[in-house]
Amino acid sequence: MLAPLLAHIARYVSLTAAEAELLEAYVVPHTLERRAHLLREGEVCTATYFVVSGCLRTYFLTEKGVEHTLQFAIENWWLTDYASLDAHAPSAFFLQAVEPTWVLVLEQRGQEELFGRVPQLERYFRLVLQRGAAAAQHRVKLLYSLSGEARYRQFASLFPAFVQRVPQYMLASYLGFTPEFLSKIRARMGE
Repeated sequence: MLAPLLAHIARYVSLTAAEAELLEAYVVPHTLERRAHLLREGEVCTATYFVVSGCLRTYFLTEKGVEHTLQFAIENWWLTDYASLDAHAPSAFFLQAVEPTWVLVLEQRGQEELFGRVPQLERYFRLVLQRGAAAAQHRVKLLYSLSGEARYRQFASLFPAFVQRVPQYMLASYLGFTPEFLSKIRARMGE
C-alpha cells in the first residue's frame, strides 16, 4: 500500500525501516469513484492527499456557477486546500476525483505528530511544497505571458498523456479559456 509514497519520499529524503513503518500507521488508503469529492466548498479541510493512482483536481465555482480548475494532481502528487487546512476555516474550493482514484490520506493532527517523531518527513514536505509553489508561479506567468494556443501547445508537449486523461472542459478551464476555444485550437492542430 505504501510503496508509491515511500518511493516518492526516497527521491527527497531517506527514511529508516522503522520510520517507514511509523508513517504507515498514519496514512489511510481511500478510493474515490469518478467525480466523487474529497472536499466541498464550505467544509473544513482536515487532511492532505497523496495520489497513488488516478487524478484529482481543485476547482471553484463563480457566482454564475462557472467552474474554474486551479490544479490537477496525478500519481505521486499531493493535493489539499492549504488555506483551509492551516486556518481550520471553511474551504473556498472543491477537491474532486477526475477519474477513479486511490489516495493515501494523512490527517493534519497525525501529520504534526508524525513530524515530531520523524523530522525527515517535515523536510520532505517542505521540499515538495517548494516545488509546488514554483510550479504555481510558473503557471501564473504562462497565463499572463502566452496566448491561449501557446499555453495549450506547451501543456500538451509537457504532459501529452494528461491531455487525453482530462475532460476537455476541465483542461480548458485550467488553461484559462473556454472549451469552445480549446476545440478550435485542437482542430487547427489536427487532433
